[in-house]
Amino acid sequence: MPVARVVVDVMLKPEILDPQGQAVQRALPRLGFQGISDVRQGKRFELEVDGPVDEAALARIHEMAETFLANTVIEDFVVKVEESEDSEPAVGAK
Repeated sequence: MPVARVVVDVMLKPEILDPQGQAVQRALPRLGFQGISDVRQGKRFELEVDGPVDEAALARIHEMAETFLANTVIEDFVVKVEESEDSEPAVGAK
């Protein structure tokens, strides 16, 4: 049975303060990395899905992200399907 990878990227909403991102941004020049004006830190979830990633599977994953993986009060998320050699093409990635 083919296995597909679905990625859920979670980031703080733009209006929410990101202290971890700010700490990284302040440290970069001290480490010799110049020219970075902003850093936002987020979370990435990689889900291995058994079988085809159809509209129903994506809807379940979207619901999972909305209720468990992201705090939608302060975070936005994006669900996308990563193509691989052993996965089937997906429909309707969000």
